[in-house]
Amino acid sequence: MSALPRAWHELDAHQLALEHARGALSVVATIDDCLRRIEAANGRLNAFLALDAKRARARAATLEAARRAGERPGKLHGVPLAIKANQACRGLETNCASRMLAGWRAPYTATAIERLEAEGAIVVGATNMDEYAMGSTGEHSAHGATKNPWSAAHAPGGSSSGSAAAVAARLVPLALGSDTGGSVRQPAAWCGIAGLKPTWGRVSRHGLVAFASSLDCIAPLARCVEDLELALCIMAGADPRDASCLPKEAPVPLALEGLAGMRLGVVAEWREALVPGPARELHAANLRALGAAGAELVEVSLATTRHAIACYYIVAAVEAASNLSRYDGSRYGLRADEGARSLAASMSMTRRAGFGAEVQRRIVLGTWAHSAGWSARWHQQAARVRTKVAREFAAAFEQCDLLVGPTAPTPALRLGSHASDPSAMYACDALTTPVSLAGLPAASIPAGLVEIDGTRLPFGLQLVGPLEADQLVLAASRVAERIVCPERLRAPEPEDLP
Repeated sequence: MSALPRAWHELDAHQLALEHARGALSVVATIDDCLRRIEAANGRLNAFLALDAKRARARAATLEAARRAGERPGKLHGVPLAIKANQACRGLETNCASRMLAGWRAPYTATAIERLEAEGAIVVGATNMDEYAMGSTGEHSAHGATKNPWSAAHAPGGSSSGSAAAVAARLVPLALGSDTGGSVRQPAAWCGIAGLKPTWGRVSRHGLVAFASSLDCIAPLARCVEDLELALCIMAGADPRDASCLPKEAPVPLALEGLAGMRLGVVAEWREALVPGPARELHAANLRALGAAGAELVEVSLATTRHAIACYYIVAAVEAASNLSRYDGSRYGLRADEGARSLAASMSMTRRAGFGAEVQRRIVLGTWAHSAGWSARWHQQAARVRTKVAREFAAAFEQCDLLVGPTAPTPALRLGSHASDPSAMYACDALTTPVSLAGLPAASIPAGLVEIDGTRLPFGLQLVGPLEADQLVLAASRVAERIVCPERLRAPEPEDLP
């Protein structure tokens, strides 16, 4: 692949913006090379579903001209940005990796993307994902599985698989995903990059295609925590177009030089969830390193979180069944009802043709769990468990400042290894779904490599904070990433993908 003299793709987003702002790198040349890298790599990674080359090049030229004219560059001046295919960007195909929305182009732009663009970011394309954000491995896409940049035989995680792979492969320095039950944190861990789930409501959901509305968050992925901080400070803040958005001002990064005196809660149940072997050993070593850096490690218990997977998949499925009921073949999206003799038959035929197996599975589960005679036993009970999980977290934060644990029970799984066992795939979210149920902020940072069957794969460390403590989570994560992974993890170039 071609590269510019200053290797723009080796720079983090905040560094690249500064180079563009002072004229050391051309925004136009960066975007041209970015698009070439994507086109060259996508056949191996399947990370992008659509490119917006014409608009990206035009915007690059506009930004370059504005800088030369003396206008103040934004905080992300000329930074290529990838967005998940469930986020609206005017004129770009927003298909949620589903046949149901094939060819649908958004007539407006999501608030979070608008705010990033206002600071100079340039949307280059929409990334692959598990259909309607339902999946943990990146395999449940109507356009085929995304490949992990560390190993083509392994999953990149899901559902924000394309965004995570694009950042890890250095195709873009910054990408947006959506996190409902771990869909940013888990792929960040499996791809060796950083990912943030903000406090629910911290970032506007306007323009995000709904999966489970009480859980969904637009969330950033990057190669370092500093870029996550920058993205959150730009995206967050009240939005009159989203009634669930917190009426708060955009946060300011918190200055934190070290972990001395910080109490980090080590959740016994999360540590025990790790599969014995290299991953468990690496996690223990990382905890020792944090302790040696001055953090006080406090043992805490979150007993109810062992029920979080069951609770999450009932709550999320019920909300998904409600949100996806709009795809009836009558108003928008696919219509595949040739020969149908009734409205019910038309809807059934359209949904059978438009939705993949995993989406259909969750719609059926959600419809059943909320049906008459079963709602009290399943959905209402799950809501009670959710409340108890949130209360357990609140009690834990009386003993510590932040919680720390592995992001996922294992490193990346082999593609296809759980195709016939959905419950095993759902178990990949065991350590991220409790946080989502409570609406808490959490970040996953790279925590080293482990060798599994002769393949070296990334491993992630998750830091979790109390409600609205996003700045503290990010500041501590920024310090922790230098401690547990002082050398930046670097995936092979896509042409060298094993």
